[in-house]
Formats: sequence, C-alpha cells, structure tokens
Amino acid sequence: MLLIRTAPGLIARLEQIFMVDGAAVLRGASQLIGIWLLAWFALRLVRLAARRIEERVDDHDAIVSVREKRGKTISQLLRSAGRITVLTIAILLSLNVFINIGPLLGGAAVIGLAISFGAQSLVKDVIAGFFMLMEDQFALGDVVEAAGKSGVVEKITLRVIVLRDLDGTLHTIPNGEIKAVSNKTRGWSRAVVDVAIAYGEDVDRAIAVIRDEAERLSHDEEWAALLDGVPEVWGVEALNDAATIVRMVARTQPGSHWGVQREFRRRIKNRLDAEGIKTPAPRQVKVQLEPAGGGGAAS
Repeated sequence: MLLIRTAPGLIARLEQIFMVDGAAVLRGASQLIGIWLLAWFALRLVRLAARRIEERVDDHDAIVSVREKRGKTISQLLRSAGRITVLTIAILLSLNVFINIGPLLGGAAVIGLAISFGAQSLVKDVIAGFFMLMEDQFALGDVVEAAGKSGVVEKITLRVIVLRDLDGTLHTIPNGEIKAVSNKTRGWSRAVVDVAIAYGEDVDRAIAVIRDEAERLSHDEEWAALLDGVPEVWGVEALNDAATIVRMVARTQPGSHWGVQREFRRRIKNRLDAEGIKTPAPRQVKVQLEPAGGGGAAS
C-alpha cells in the first residue's frame, strides 16, 4: 500500500529529473511488455508446431523412414526461420515505440540493396538452399556426398548444410558451392560383396556355397528386416592375377548396406573355411641385391 501511495510522487520526481513525460514512459513500457510477451508466445507456438510435425511423422520403430527425415528437416528449418522472424519483428516494433521506423526502413532497404550487390555469394547460397529443400534432395540423417565432402547430414539451413564424416570431422558447406549431391541413403541401398576364390578351387561349388550362405542371411531374424528380398549371387565378376572374384549383391533398407556387407563377409569367411574352400593367400616376393663389383681381395 505504501508503494502504491508513493508511486505518483516518485514518477513526478523522475519527470523533473530527466525532463520526460511520465505518462509516455509508462505507456511505452506497457507497449514493450506487450510486444515481448507476444513474441514469447509466438516462439512457443513455433516450437510447438515443430514438435507436432516431428510427432506426426514418428512411426515409433527402429528404422528411420524418409518421411521421418523429411519431417525433422522441416521442423528444424521452422524453428530457425521462425525464431529469426519473430525476434526481428519484435525488435522493429520495440524501436517503433520510441521512434518512427518508417524512414529507417526506407533507408535500410537502400542499404540492403547495396549490400546485396556485394554479398552475391550469400544470396546464391540462400537461393540454392531454398531449391534443395523444395526438391527434397536430402534430409537430416541422410548420408550424402557434396562439394567433395561426405558424411551424415546433421543440420540444414537456407545458407549451409553441416556434415559429420566417419572420423567425426564436422564440415560446413555453403549451399551455393554444391553443384551435385550424391545421396547414399535415399529410398534403398545395395550391399555389394566380392568374394575371392583361389584358382585351384571348383568355382561352381564355391558359387553354390556363397548362394546358400546368402539365403541363410535372408532367413536370419536379426538381418531379414534390413534386407529387401533374398540376396543375389551374380556369378564370376572378374579374373585377376591371384583369384576368381564372385559377386554377391543385396538390396537393403536405406543406410543398412554397410552393416549387411560386414556381416556377410564374416559369415562367408567362416563358411568357406568350414567347407574347405581356399581363398588366395597374399604372396610376398623377396629380392636380394648383390653388391656391385666383384669384391676380390686386393694384393
């Protein structure tokens, strides 16, 4: 109660000291509070919308589908673009409480036009990023190769994409530098395993063993979910200096081909050993150089 009674007197004294209109200050303060409360509420709505998008595309299984990747990409872009938009509008409205920002915006437009001529690469990055997102060339979690770098897509904005490679290195690539994108995990993948058989072995028997082991892999409950049908043995792929090369291919779920390749190599090595089928052993050639000159004793 005491504070309420003394508030008018305090405001009057502040008006005299700073030579300002107390009513205008209170009106401006209330407007600022209202602007930033609305901004906070808008940011909450943006986060809620992004979370709802992720929940709608989540099918609650271990395999991340293309739809889930697309939804996460859109939600991340909505968060970043929405935050920038809301904060920019809130700052402009806050400035408008104290000054007329109309002339300021006109001058900013002219300055922005001048800057755009000097920041053509930035404009190029934004336009390229917009079309890449519209065309759905890749999404969060995809393994891609772009601008000479490859890795898992960890972040996408209208200006850059961020890739994490196998060594853990983080690559930030401006969208304008990307001329072509190779997506290694879109739709489906293919596991390719070349098995080397020694020349002294019966190649038809080896192909039969490889085909049987591939069929066993397709009936394994742990790996069947990652395969799209029974793996195929295409036959003799090459004849090199040391071995006959037999190729096995398997269509897999996106990004699962690396694990399938490692597992089939382990299985076929054990199976060939059990069947007594030899793979080529590495050959080592030793060269002994004789010293130059005869080496006779001097008298």
